[in-house]
Amino acid sequence: MDMMLGVLKEPSHETRVSLLPEAVAVLVKKSLDVVIEQGAGQKSFASDQDYEKAGAKLFQRHEIISSSQIILTIHKPSLDDVALMRSKCVIGVYLPLYHVPRMHEWASRGVTIFSLDMLPRTTRAQTMDVLSSQANIAGYKAVLEAASLYSRYFPMFMTAAGTIAPAKVLVLGAGVAGLQAVATARRLGAVVGVFDTRPAVKEEVISLGAKFVEVEGAADASQARGYAVDQSEDFIKRQKEKIAENIMKSDIVITTAQIPGKAAPLLVTAKMVETMRQGSVIIDLAASTGGNCELTKNKQTVLHNGVTIVGDSNLAASMPSDASKLYGKNVVNFLQLIIDKNGNLDLNWEDDLVKGCCITHNGEVVHERVRSLMIG
Repeated sequence: MDMMLGVLKEPSHETRVSLLPEAVAVLVKKSLDVVIEQGAGQKSFASDQDYEKAGAKLFQRHEIISSSQIILTIHKPSLDDVALMRSKCVIGVYLPLYHVPRMHEWASRGVTIFSLDMLPRTTRAQTMDVLSSQANIAGYKAVLEAASLYSRYFPMFMTAAGTIAPAKVLVLGAGVAGLQAVATARRLGAVVGVFDTRPAVKEEVISLGAKFVEVEGAADASQARGYAVDQSEDFIKRQKEKIAENIMKSDIVITTAQIPGKAAPLLVTAKMVETMRQGSVIIDLAASTGGNCELTKNKQTVLHNGVTIVGDSNLAASMPSDASKLYGKNVVNFLQLIIDKNGNLDLNWEDDLVKGCCITHNGEVVHERVRSLMIG
């Protein structure tokens, strides 16, 4: 009998699904039995019939949990679900550095957890890097959201009724989301400035037609897997002054800076927001870890002094078809590391990618960083 892989339906607030039918078809060819919870793909515009055509079977949730060796669920399963998942492999995006007690609880239930957001960010991991595939969408949608909320045009227009100046966009953080935001804002005709503590991204920013806002003396972030790192007090002071000076002249601010396992760095103070002209927009993609803007409220839109501040760390879910397609490709690529050519589970702990994103195994928290946070 082939090994069974189950896909669970996500919580009601989530529109994505771990695998679309096209990804299921790939796994079925690799001798896997794929079972899908009824209605799992509905919000991603994939029907139960589409899954059946791709070779999957439709099961109830409890049947999937009891009969699958590998279970896919993007969001953290409930403790009731976990209680039934003993010795199973569960794969998703669980932000373990922010949910240490939960990881301890899962370990005690004997579940093997792979959290794909913890994959080492190496060249070999790029095809399974869920953070990048979803951040790309978030950066794109952040600009479209901003354009739709903004009280003015994005491009420069010369009309018989007068000339409209282009919107000035400031992007804080030139990671995957930031660079996609730059590219999208440029396509819409905005003038774009970018701030990042890593001088290495300057060339990429300039190649996209944006201006790089530089602050000298940043701490080296070259080993930080594409994230921000903690900076010296003197640097932070000069950084704030430079950001304040640029925010005053900006119509749209898109913030993307995060530090793994810590609160997002505070880059935009209430005072800075109050220097922006009314009708301006801030989109804060770091909202779920505290936000880069002092006034951000996660999953809410706030109006302050005529400036709209959107706190949304899950913008990828607003494009569920492509978000699920890319996420599913990432998952299929990761599965190739833990499933042998006969379709059996084969956990190779010598592989730095398998080891790097495994959080719990054999009743223990095995990820060193997560374990050190538990002890600390």
